[in-house]
Amino acid sequence: MSLENSVGNVAPQRFCRNAPLALKGGGQLPSFELVYETYGTLNAARSNAVLVCHALSGSHHVAGTYADKPNSVGWWDNLVGPGKPLDTNKFFVIGVNNLGGCYGSTGPLSINPETGKRYGADFPLVTVEDWVAAQACLADDLGIDTWAAVIGGSLGGMQAIEWSLEFPERIRHAIAIASAPKLSAQNIAFNEVARQAILSDPDFHGGHYAEHGVVPTRGLRLARMIGHITYLSDDQMDEKFGRNLRNGEHSFSYGVDFEVESYLRYQGDKFAGFFDANTYLLTTKALDYFDPAYAYGGDLAAAFARARASFLVASFTTDWRFSPARSREIVFALMHNRRRVAYAEIDCDAGHDSFLLDDAHYHAVLRAYLENIKV
Repeated sequence: MSLENSVGNVAPQRFCRNAPLALKGGGQLPSFELVYETYGTLNAARSNAVLVCHALSGSHHVAGTYADKPNSVGWWDNLVGPGKPLDTNKFFVIGVNNLGGCYGSTGPLSINPETGKRYGADFPLVTVEDWVAAQACLADDLGIDTWAAVIGGSLGGMQAIEWSLEFPERIRHAIAIASAPKLSAQNIAFNEVARQAILSDPDFHGGHYAEHGVVPTRGLRLARMIGHITYLSDDQMDEKFGRNLRNGEHSFSYGVDFEVESYLRYQGDKFAGFFDANTYLLTTKALDYFDPAYAYGGDLAAAFARARASFLVASFTTDWRFSPARSREIVFALMHNRRRVAYAEIDCDAGHDSFLLDDAHYHAVLRAYLENIKV
């Protein structure tokens, strides 16, 4: 990989909080750890910090590479770095692995201090609100009173929204990309089918598969295949695969005939090789539960009355899972409260995954907005 305009080699850091964290679902964690990475330099006024929030399968590794793994490029490396839209010459950027994650933060793979075994299915359900509360603890530890911006795509955008509502005085700009104020019934349905694929895997063992020395690989594979279909647009799938045959002719069997079948199986196998099933379950549930308007009788404008930040909301024309209409709901609620909001609806054929790509129009929008943030 070329390190031009890259943050270069990076290393994870660890934040430990030895105090209880009350969770929205009613439980609590007696203590917790968060793994995070930083890029750029925190200025003397501590006013240039930007929090990057990850989506379902993302992590703290946002940009750069690891010295011992030169191919381990951060998931948003095309966006974060010197001279890039989220410019580390200007901003101090932080990526955090959320609570319940499987990349080192306290989660189902961690040891439960009460049993001496991995939490597994005993790890409590966490919500977007809990993630933001834990991130606030990290900000306190780093001496960051106010974020210049909180930014994220998809589930990451929901966290940016929650920051603006839960800590309105601690965030100056919220950037929500390919996101929504809550999941639709169809989205909840997709998540439930994916969860059932995992829960019905014979190797799941009630979530305590680690004690049996197995992984519910079949369930994870299916869950990822289901999800991956929804992240892409129909046009992109047709352009990329069409009805192309893997071996040039029909086999008249249940094997792999079409290129798209091969691609989905590859993505499923790859995902099952590194992601934790319990983390997948609780993260999709966090997605389902997020609904700031719930406490306001469904009135999103009333929910956003607390917000004080300026907003950039961006959507993609072919994103049918988090459609532009869902982003416009956020915009209208903000306008109702006379909040400053910029909105961009970007023509990109890559579906929901557009927020991860190096699209010129998309990056130009982000660059223009971020350049105007004063630090």
